[in-house]
Amino acid sequence: MKKALVITYYWPPSGGSGVQRWVKFTKYLPAQGWECVIYTPENPEMPSTDHSLEGDIPEGTTVLKRPITEFYSIYRSLTGKKTSTKEVNPINQQKKTFAQKVMMYLRGNLFIPDPRVSWVRPSVKWLSSYLKEHPVDVIITTGPPHSMHLIGRKLSLSTGIPWIADFRDPWTRIFYFKHLSLNSRSMKKHLREEKEVLDDATRVVAVSPLVQDEFRTMTKTPVELITNGYDPDDYAQRDLLKGDGMFNITHTGLFASDGDPDVLWKVLGEKCSQDPSFGKRLRIRLCGKNDTRILASIKEAGLEGNLVDLGYQNHDVAVKEQMNATLLILPLRKEPEYRATLPGKLFEYLGARRPILGIGQTDGAMARVVSDAKAGEVFEWEDEAGIRDYIDRCYSSFLSGEDTTPRGDIERFSRTSTAKAYASLLDSICFPKK
Repeated sequence: MKKALVITYYWPPSGGSGVQRWVKFTKYLPAQGWECVIYTPENPEMPSTDHSLEGDIPEGTTVLKRPITEFYSIYRSLTGKKTSTKEVNPINQQKKTFAQKVMMYLRGNLFIPDPRVSWVRPSVKWLSSYLKEHPVDVIITTGPPHSMHLIGRKLSLSTGIPWIADFRDPWTRIFYFKHLSLNSRSMKKHLREEKEVLDDATRVVAVSPLVQDEFRTMTKTPVELITNGYDPDDYAQRDLLKGDGMFNITHTGLFASDGDPDVLWKVLGEKCSQDPSFGKRLRIRLCGKNDTRILASIKEAGLEGNLVDLGYQNHDVAVKEQMNATLLILPLRKEPEYRATLPGKLFEYLGARRPILGIGQTDGAMARVVSDAKAGEVFEWEDEAGIRDYIDRCYSSFLSGEDTTPRGDIERFSRTSTAKAYASLLDSICFPKK
């Protein structure tokens, strides 16, 4: 079996979207002749835990764990405070307290590219020794955090092992980068390190075609596109589930304050007032960590009685919520950089085969996928008329019992298909045909 060393900060029992990409590749790559050797911290920050994902890890998978000391743990020890926050992502455009501004400045200027940078040097030292006795065919680093790429770069340069920099999100072009309060020196260092990673990698992998295009303007290194996906095994029971008779509008995963679809809540609130029977049937089901602003916005629209807030749940519960939805909503953050983003939950929504109401840039990456897959419609943030019309159409279909299962081709987004694409890339790098 060919071997790939995968350097990742996120690994079960850590939950959330960041962990799933390489858990699923670790599950499906062995069928393509590739075994993943995982290198991950033994004591990472875990805003959420999800033991259900451990069932996807093949028996016998080598998981190497080493201790990490990082900014957040130092902050806790000095202040006695936890780093948890009611915000899904505190690095955003919203107003900050003085203490938050200080923390943001320290995080952005002292820890480059991120607070996990202290793990780079000890990891390179330990892995250099490990690889002498346990050789691998390729090194793969997945970020963010982009410190993982610094580990891979140093290892590849010193050992000559091919290295893939797998970007789940961009580096300096991610939406929150502009909110880091960087000084000019720090900005230059970010740009320099990003350039070194892009130029020295054997291949760069992006998860969105628009991000792929951006990277291609920044480096001569070949940039491949391998998106996230959905696991067919997760949705195997879809046809056996029975609806509850309610018009369920569902959102799963993180729901950030800068992604608050206030126009949608307004439309739903007005429809409830105009049509009491709709109000009795409507359920807004949130399965995941929600910013307090989201809940307040729903309440302000008069929809508190329609809200079912499940809070954070394991991935298997979230999948069931997706499959039981009448309509899945996917509002992007109100940031221009999100035009290039393909959220991981989009592919799970496709796997659930329920209609999608997307809110964001209609010329963006998400809108393209939704349209190509014939899986729903995407509207601009302030398109009240369009959103209202789509809700009306979905509700009419619900009342008539119409089958609203999307009929587009989504197989190319299955984890089996994306694993085949990754294995093909790995083979072309490590065992090129002569």
